Amino acid sequence: MAGTRKVIELFYDVACPYAWLGFEVLCRYRNVWNIDLQFRPAFLGGIMHGSGNKSPGLVPNKCLYMGKDLARLALYFGVPIVSPENPAEVKGSLSAMRFVTAVAESREGRQADVENVSRELWKRIWSGDEDITLPASLSEAGLKAGLPANEIEELLQLASSQKIKERLKSTTQKALDCGAFGFPHIICHVNGKEEMFFGSDRFELMAHCIGEQWLGPQPAKTSARM
Repeated sequence: MAGTRKVIELFYDVACPYAWLGFEVLCRYRNVWNIDLQFRPAFLGGIMHGSGNKSPGLVPNKCLYMGKDLARLALYFGVPIVSPENPAEVKGSLSAMRFVTAVAESREGRQADVENVSRELWKRIWSGDEDITLPASLSEAGLKAGLPANEIEELLQLASSQKIKERLKSTTQKALDCGAFGFPHIICHVNGKEEMFFGSDRFELMAHCIGEQWLGPQPAKTSARM
């Protein structure tokens, strides 16, 4: 069966709360659908610039809607999103995504570490309205994610290396080359073809395209009711 698993690539940045929703849904479906989920940490700023898109925070009416939308989605998806007091002032995520990329690079094959670090960074910014730009903030997220304390300083140094900067840039460019204009950007590899999906509201269609069943954003709860 392992050879028949469908590869799904998830391109994301912790600056995007909608990417957090998509991230959690796909993590929940790893053991429901026959998929091989692969994390692709990238840089949202590069996507917006490269695609000519504009952040919702720069459009007043979108920004107002976003706060209400996220409150509803947090309940529906079961993800603890609490919008910052002023979403338009959310600081950049470049350092954070370099750190996630460093974790992915140094702990190859241990996707659980990438998953846990990403989740802790999302929690900092989108649950606690906390900083994700300073080394101390990244260290705290790493510790909460279960990374060994003696490795975190090495990861911070690696995150500032040219190697990691180039890897993050390369992943971001790959997303752009695949048509990305925002996150989450999801690529499903099915029968030798690539199917691209944007956003956290296309999972029912995605399930149809990959031959799986959509059980809602919280499949465990749905299954318990059946």
